[in-house]
Amino acid sequence: MVSNGVTGLLSLFSKRVPATLAVVLTASFLAPAALAQDRSDWPTSFSVGTASQGGTYFVYGSGWTNMVADALGIPGGAEVTAGPVQNAALVQTGDLDFGMVTMGPAFDAINGESALAPGLKHDNIRAIFPMYKTAFHVMTLKSSGIDSLDAIPDGATVGFGPVGGTPGTYWPRFFETLGKNVDAQHGGAADLAGQLQDGLIDVYTWAAGIPFPAFSQVEAQADVNFFGMTEEQAKKIAEDHPVSLFTIPADTYPSQGEDHASVSMWNFAIARADLPDDFVYAVVDTVMSNNPKMLDIHKAAIETLPENYDKNAFIPWHPGAVRWFKENGFEIDPALGG
Repeated sequence: MVSNGVTGLLSLFSKRVPATLAVVLTASFLAPAALAQDRSDWPTSFSVGTASQGGTYFVYGSGWTNMVADALGIPGGAEVTAGPVQNAALVQTGDLDFGMVTMGPAFDAINGESALAPGLKHDNIRAIFPMYKTAFHVMTLKSSGIDSLDAIPDGATVGFGPVGGTPGTYWPRFFETLGKNVDAQHGGAADLAGQLQDGLIDVYTWAAGIPFPAFSQVEAQADVNFFGMTEEQAKKIAEDHPVSLFTIPADTYPSQGEDHASVSMWNFAIARADLPDDFVYAVVDTVMSNNPKMLDIHKAAIETLPENYDKNAFIPWHPGAVRWFKENGFEIDPALGG
């Protein structure tokens, strides 16, 4: 557990909106194999840390929470949080059972460099399955005249996402790398969408699986510009930060007529290390064996495939997940628990 000081800090960040989408299924609907399992050490419910409403994490996370709860007959709650940095901290301290993280914040957390709990090595988090790549992209109103990163003037107000989230952590660092001097405005996905439309921010940056729900919502209500980076900007950012080159395909949004150069970061689902192996195995089996259902939840799940397990190079795996991947022909690195 963490010190009182860190606990107090966490409490400032963990004013979680009430859990959503708890689902209970009666035993009469469970498969015979599920009924035959010894569940004596299983939890009676579970929680999953997502991010702000209006973002991909919330849609995707609520979806797989529902799917697992339905399949296993255990109530599950998808929690609104500030995103990956907070999710890692709350799984570490036992306040959440599961969470979703991008690999940059996860790397910082494991090495005791979390922005939320500096000095606390997150040694209680375990990888359970790959999610998808988070793409970094930008939206403005056409009326702003801003249609590229170069066109953002010094002093512009830029929405960076919540403190503790991937966009809120990395976009400010990217702007520093590019020599941009702007005023930062942090907030949740839906909040920043409203601020853009109300003229309270000039630029809305985000990082998420695509298409990003809040961007789609604004596009349906206003004339907008979507843009990424120049190839040179993307290469410079990839050299200085834990991201990879990425292309946001044309027509990701109806008004996006061409490919956009950008960068991306992989996402993984994580679990508390002390969750029962059989329970985690069942959770992983539910998600990894049902990609068509995951695609119904969000298009980003096209990458939620077992073969992407190797995108994790440093988070130790939960033994329940190791068992599932080994049984399905995937070899986990012994250094990570395989």
